[in-house]
Amino acid sequence: MPIIHAIILGLIQGLTEFLPISSSGHLAVVPQLLGWEELSPSVEKTFDVALHAGTLIGAVAYLNKDVRRIVLSLWNGLRTRKMDDYAKLGLLLVVTSIPGALLGALLEETISEHLGKPALIASMLIIFGLLLFVCDRIQGDRNDTSFSIKDAVVAGASQALALQPGVSRSGITMTALRLRGFSRESSARLSFLMLIPIVAGAALFTGTKTIAGEGIPSSLVIPMIVGVIVSAVTGWIAVYGLLKIVRTRSFTGFVIYRVAAGLGIFLWLFVN
Repeated sequence: MPIIHAIILGLIQGLTEFLPISSSGHLAVVPQLLGWEELSPSVEKTFDVALHAGTLIGAVAYLNKDVRRIVLSLWNGLRTRKMDDYAKLGLLLVVTSIPGALLGALLEETISEHLGKPALIASMLIIFGLLLFVCDRIQGDRNDTSFSIKDAVVAGASQALALQPGVSRSGITMTALRLRGFSRESSARLSFLMLIPIVAGAALFTGTKTIAGEGIPSSLVIPMIVGVIVSAVTGWIAVYGLLKIVRTRSFTGFVIYRVAAGLGIFLWLFVN
């Protein structure tokens, strides 16, 4: 893989993972649009997970205070058997990862072979973009410390839908949380925190399979490292930027982008 390809894919992953516009959809469509075919499906999956691990690093770096507080609260809760709000939040974040992790493991082959079609991705970009627009109109002022088991089940189930490229993990979880009455900023922050357990689990699962199988091709090592670094840096920027935007603005701009991107993909399919 050329280094420039790794840089471009890292930029795409870092920016689109946290913005509600579907990182998996962009990673599936952009190489097709540009005619990049240098990776086999199995290696491509490993590279995509590596890029997701990069965004995980970016999220943890930006949310380090929240992450430290949750981890320390969980540790103290296990020692004293008294759970404060942040310890409970940590456990609930793990709960949100269960539906997606189970479905991802069970349907891994189906997802990689059948769900990456451009027309399907375009449809999901438009449909779930419009759903975000509708739910974003709901007034909500709940904060992250009010996150309950019911919220975790709803958010976790919605997160599992993002196994379909084009849905957007951050987009669908923010949609679900807005529907549950959370403020825009709390919805975004919770969505970012939800990324941590599910991406960490996916990286561990895929990494273990790769090491046990064919391993990472030597020619891919440097591009993968570059891609991870780029996705981590741009991921940090995306978290910072989105949290700043949603304090004063709605998600409408992202909805417009999703609809335009979806229509653009349909147009590309039509002329080709």
